[in-house]
Amino acid sequence: MAKIQFSIFIAAAFLVFSASTNAKTVSPPAPMLPPTPAPAPAPDHVNLTELLSVAGPFHTFLDYLLSSGVIETFQNQANNTEEGVTIFVPKDDAFKAQKNPPLSNLTKDQLKQLLLFHALPHYYSLSEFKNLSQSGPVNTFAGGQYTLKFTDVSGTVRIDSLWTRTKVSSSVFSTDPVAVYQVNRVLLPEAIFGTDVPPMPAPAPAPVVSSPSDSPSADEANASSPKSSHKNSAQTLALAPVAMVVSGLVALFL
Repeated sequence: MAKIQFSIFIAAAFLVFSASTNAKTVSPPAPMLPPTPAPAPAPDHVNLTELLSVAGPFHTFLDYLLSSGVIETFQNQANNTEEGVTIFVPKDDAFKAQKNPPLSNLTKDQLKQLLLFHALPHYYSLSEFKNLSQSGPVNTFAGGQYTLKFTDVSGTVRIDSLWTRTKVSSSVFSTDPVAVYQVNRVLLPEAIFGTDVPPMPAPAPAPVVSSPSDSPSADEANASSPKSSHKNSAQTLALAPVAMVVSGLVALFL
């Protein structure tokens, strides 16, 4: 009797184990979740102060940016917006050559607007200026009244602000979101200096070089020179006594 009960117990345990195993086998597998994409790398932080310090020399322009606080505006646009920034930077020689109108007469607000006039609130590579030149005047960071005109002639980008006609002479730095281009002159806005642009000074006339046929001959030069005239006068005076003696002898025989 005990053996029969033990056998029944073993059989029941086997059935329970089998049912548990089948249940585990039949249950669907856990769903596979797609891997989480890695976050996009943050753009490199661009330090405009450091960039302009090692390039150039752009010390005058950088000093103006720092003293006016405009460097912070450009810096924020470069690193905290999706638009980026394009800056046109004159070399130190361009500021030294700027005599008329003088920049020393500008107020603090006008100087700030002048600096903002040297930037566009968007990143532009050199190749993009070809399309930009066909869109008319472009608003600068200084606002709607402060516009620049661009033309692209065979890859040379020229800038016109009525007071200033210059070109992009080199690319200092051009990696999205920041583009820095060197220009040959300080960009002067019409909104500050008006429309009464003084005329450009006329170029100095070229020296006139006479042709050999127009040059006086050696005989003419000798005849017209003071030395030649003095020599002829001396010869005339030396022959005067001889002429008087001959005249006297002729008178005696007559």
